[in-house]
Amino acid sequence: MTSTSVAAKERLRSLITSETLLYILLRLGQGILTLFLVSVLSFAIVQMAPGDYLEFIRNQNPRLQERIEELRQQFGLDKPAVEQYFRWLWQVVRYGDFGYSFQYLRPVSSLIWERIPNTLLLAISSFIVTWAIAIPLGIIGAVNQNRASDRILRVISYIGQGFPSFITSLLLLVVAQVTSPLFPIGGRTSINHEELSPLGQMLDVAWHMILPTLALSITSFAGLQRITRGELLDVLRQDYIQTARAKGLPENRVIYVHALRNAINPLVTLLGFEFAGLLSGAFIAEFFFNWPGLGRLTLDAVNKQDLYLVMASLMMGAAMLILGNLLADLLLKTVDPRIKLADLK
Repeated sequence: MTSTSVAAKERLRSLITSETLLYILLRLGQGILTLFLVSVLSFAIVQMAPGDYLEFIRNQNPRLQERIEELRQQFGLDKPAVEQYFRWLWQVVRYGDFGYSFQYLRPVSSLIWERIPNTLLLAISSFIVTWAIAIPLGIIGAVNQNRASDRILRVISYIGQGFPSFITSLLLLVVAQVTSPLFPIGGRTSINHEELSPLGQMLDVAWHMILPTLALSITSFAGLQRITRGELLDVLRQDYIQTARAKGLPENRVIYVHALRNAINPLVTLLGFEFAGLLSGAFIAEFFFNWPGLGRLTLDAVNKQDLYLVMASLMMGAAMLILGNLLADLLLKTVDPRIKLADLK
């Protein structure tokens, strides 16, 4: 056996037995169980609602009774609820088929994959804006504790936390109407979007993202700013910080190298929860700003009782949250190698 093959086997063995890989596999297994429970709960809640999508059609046009019965058999809605669920689950597990949307008459998977990028784009842009604003303001507040700047920032954070996403969205819509055409009222693109150059199309989408991104960021940045300030204040009171100052290290080095490095760990832990909150908040912003994302699709499916589209949308949202929390744990391990992933369960 050559030395190359031996080295390759050793690398493979170390990878298989590594803490990170085992942790990822464990979390993915827990995620699969969570998705199963989400699917059961979602199906039960939808079934509890009176009627179904075909009842909605019947109310619109009672003369389509014969066609409605054909559709009921085609979609399997004439079967008992438990049988409907397990038939759907078997299709998902075996074929990756989430069924057909009743109202769109299209595979649910294609509808979901069309909308997920838009929701992620909104959530990630808001996430970047939130952290880019909250972390520096939290540092300023901690360094200038109880001074005028700190008091002003605390007032701003209290006000920001007092406005939920839907209130902020309504206020920004009013701003858009008053300042029109400075900001677009809603939608993802302009009417002439297809006629623009590639760069122009990117700028057009970015222009339409300004208000919904702000709507998501205002509440989130206020809470994160307060947490950053509190964590940094705790670290600045530690003995090793006083020792670093006594050694004559520059204040900027003490704050940004020694203090902030240790204060950032709890913030990274919150990353997954923050991303989860942005995803749920994105649903609200999508509704108010007519953003074509997963939230609007799910809301419309719930209103129309589009069973399989509701199921797939809720499961996809849950999957995104599970992955967000997993990434947060892995990032925390990267930032601080002393942390063991086993302690993050």
